[in-house]
Amino acid sequence: MSEIAIKVENLGKKYHLKHQQTDAEDSLVRSLFKGTKNLLRSHSKNAAEEFWALQAINFEIKKGDRVGIVGRNGAGKSTLLKILSRIVKPTTGRIEYEGRMASLLEVGTGFHGDLSGRENIFLNGSILGMTKTEIEKQFDEIVAFSEVEQFLDTPVKRYSSGMYVRLAFAVAAHLNPEILIVDEVLAVGDAAFQKKCIGKMNDISKAGDKTILFVSHSMQAVQKLCNTGIYLSKGKLMEHGSIDSIINRYLHSGEQSQSIYQLQKPDSATQGYAETVYIESEKGQPLMEIPVGDNWRVRITINLTQDVEHFIGGMGIVSALDQPIRTTWTKPLNIKKGNYELIFTNNDLMLTTGTYKIVIGLSSNERTFHYDDSTVSLNISDAGDTANNNRIVNTQSGLILNPMPYEFNQLN
Repeated sequence: MSEIAIKVENLGKKYHLKHQQTDAEDSLVRSLFKGTKNLLRSHSKNAAEEFWALQAINFEIKKGDRVGIVGRNGAGKSTLLKILSRIVKPTTGRIEYEGRMASLLEVGTGFHGDLSGRENIFLNGSILGMTKTEIEKQFDEIVAFSEVEQFLDTPVKRYSSGMYVRLAFAVAAHLNPEILIVDEVLAVGDAAFQKKCIGKMNDISKAGDKTILFVSHSMQAVQKLCNTGIYLSKGKLMEHGSIDSIINRYLHSGEQSQSIYQLQKPDSATQGYAETVYIESEKGQPLMEIPVGDNWRVRITINLTQDVEHFIGGMGIVSALDQPIRTTWTKPLNIKKGNYELIFTNNDLMLTTGTYKIVIGLSSNERTFHYDDSTVSLNISDAGDTANNNRIVNTQSGLILNPMPYEFNQLN
């Protein structure tokens, strides 16, 4: 396994989900009877349901690879990382790996709440197999990176979740692991710290064949850090290959969970209201993140409870700082009560990376009867196949990336 950091063969994890029945009536006699009854039928087929969190997983990861693991909630990502980290035993299969492994799976992993930050650095380092001398050598860098020096001698149970993650990541990243495993825990930190962590993981991977496994729901972060990927769906391995291929398949799979928004019905919905907003591709596939330069659409379902004169449906796009970017609306119509669908398609405005807000408005005779400006998010990222789009030069240059017509003439 000289070139292989991790090898997984036929990996599977099975859980038994127990279902407890409840009775309408409850009494001491009934409870005792139920307890005896359950003991007698403890091996009944209906006592538990089998659930395979992972099934028939096979892959190899080379030393120095930066592997992004993607999939919707419940796909098996965290289970896979816990098995690789030897926290959970697999039901089937085997794992081979070379090198010292450090894991950051949950806030406070490997920390003792009653110990100070200083003491936990040495405790965590010892768990990773570091000597006291090795830990002392890295101590100042760990503290500086974590930015918790002021609270270093405070018990970590008094830390905020953000401080916890700062220190935990700093320890895991600076104690020279050959394999670093990081779950979605970085989402607890602020954007600046996440960027700092990704930069550190990049540095680790480039320094002597260090291997990184990274789980995040941010495809932008995954693509910037990773060179290969694993796509899981319902506990099964869908694809293992280049990160661009993995992300593009996932973004267009329709599995993302944050692309449908239920709007709150207004208290005074006398004429009707917008019910649901869908963020979709042009073909109607749900999109949690939209690659820069791709076309997309917003589909709105509307329930009109009475006939509406001079009906107008409108949609606005607003930046994270509440800067209006675009407003669009329908022509006035006189329509009957009933259920309707309104679709706005964007095929010309190219937004830079970031999170935007979608504003929804419905009006009659220029009087608004439903308005929502705080529910729907539009996530644009430079994940996906943006590298092949020759229209995109720099995704950090303003909110709108559309090129302007220009002339370039030589002057005599």
